[in-house]
Amino acid sequence: MVQKAKILLVDDRPENLLALEAILSALDQTLVRASSGEEALKALLTDDFAVILLDVQMPGMDGFETAAHIKRRERTRDIPIIFLTAINHGPHHTFRGYAAGAVDYISKPFDPWVLRAKVSVFVELYMKNCKLREQAALLRLQLEGDGNGSAGHEKEPAGLLAELSARLAAVEEQAEALSKQLDDESADAAAVATAAHLERKLTGLRRALDALEPGAGSGVAVLPS
Repeated sequence: MVQKAKILLVDDRPENLLALEAILSALDQTLVRASSGEEALKALLTDDFAVILLDVQMPGMDGFETAAHIKRRERTRDIPIIFLTAINHGPHHTFRGYAAGAVDYISKPFDPWVLRAKVSVFVELYMKNCKLREQAALLRLQLEGDGNGSAGHEKEPAGLLAELSARLAAVEEQAEALSKQLDDESADAAAVATAAHLERKLTGLRRALDALEPGAGSGVAVLPS
């Protein structure tokens, strides 16, 4: 069973949250509501999110201040933020949104299809990153087990490496297809940059696996963090 990604929806108006849920329900992911900046920050303490949709105009802590708090936390600083606003004060207002750490800035009323497409890109990138981390963690566990002298029913190192290489190849293929899709659709620069970062991580993991192959030399493989 594939674990669903979580999407954080932040807006002080219940009707706006309901509209966002209606638009994004087709993605079949977990939608989490927050009616204020403070509530959003609390949700981010315990859960991991693929993307945050953040309303700019909120009483108390507004969207800009909320984003600043999110970007200051090491745990949450890399989560993509899409700002949503009902008013457009021109380039300066938009620049302030990007300066606060947003990857996109959308004025209401927005096109539901466009918003859903943008969110789906970040969800897919998040899922690819999760799969990459799982493969790296599995490799570390297996290597630690071999280093501690585990034997018996465990797979031989060559068989283990072949299995991990095959799993990694599947992730590499999906990442390559995603990058081509982003190129074809002229996607946001932030999404393209995130995809490129994922490919660099995959390249590092592939090099680490290749270094473990018999006859690859006596160097120590360093896994990507």
